[in-house]
Amino acid sequence: MGQLGFFDAEKRLAALSAKGDPLEAIDRLVPWESFRADIEAVALTPEDNKKSSAGRKPIDAIVMFRMLVLQALHNLSDEQAEFQVRDRLSFTRFLRLGIEDGIPDATTLWLFREKLAKAGLIEQLFDRFDRHLAAKGYIARGGQIVDATIVPVPKQRNSRDENETVKGGRTPAAWEKKPAKLRQKDRDARWTKKHGQSFFGYKNHVNADAKHKLIRRYEVTDAAVHDSQQLDGLLSQDNTSADVFADSAYRSAETETKLKPKATEAGSTPEPRAVTHFRAPSRRRTGRRARFAFASSTYSELSRVHRGAG
Repeated sequence: MGQLGFFDAEKRLAALSAKGDPLEAIDRLVPWESFRADIEAVALTPEDNKKSSAGRKPIDAIVMFRMLVLQALHNLSDEQAEFQVRDRLSFTRFLRLGIEDGIPDATTLWLFREKLAKAGLIEQLFDRFDRHLAAKGYIARGGQIVDATIVPVPKQRNSRDENETVKGGRTPAAWEKKPAKLRQKDRDARWTKKHGQSFFGYKNHVNADAKHKLIRRYEVTDAAVHDSQQLDGLLSQDNTSADVFADSAYRSAETETKLKPKATEAGSTPEPRAVTHFRAPSRRRTGRRARFAFASSTYSELSRVHRGAG
């Protein structure tokens, strides 16, 4: 098998474009440079605080943010995000990197996200990202799809006493004495069972509009929180349709009472509230690992924008 050359890569990318690569549509719709100042203010080390001018130059902030977007779109762990960018030409193009350019590794991505998370910037960036898409006509339509996904993380090898201490919201004394060990402990993840199988990690609770499949609202909890407990916070009044689609994990008398039509005044016509469609829960298992579980949008409709451009 011959080695992939520059012109071979160009031909493959041209074929992807002809098919309608949704990542190209995202690239065109979002003003990426508008995010730079906020990201660099948090992610870059001030010149006067650097120990020396030696060492590798930091990877461009927008490249790293684009990688976070890819990770959110495809629900990838840090390791899988790195692998997929190395493996897929469409991902590399989305990052604006060439075949000869270095790829940010999993550790670099983790450190970048840590800085943004500690500064409280993650949600702000993705809220702005979604607003840019909404401004291009991607408003919530067709009803709301509510669902939850378990995101497993590495299992903790703790003693029973340590687990009880963590569940109580405290830190075991032995961990406090060993900062390196404490940094490796995930004190927020919890155990849950699904279809008879145990999972340790978090849970993404999302509300996507049925038309564009864009995630409009989301919450992240530990895995032990039941899907239905986050329903109130997920539902939005902004969708143009009153339909709500959810699996049977959300079904209860309380939920149906909340969502059924209600009258605004005595004897008046009931106000349309929601038509709820319940389905059997999927048995698909989540096999990907992620350190931080946060959701953004999935943009299956965006290829239409690309095909219609120009």
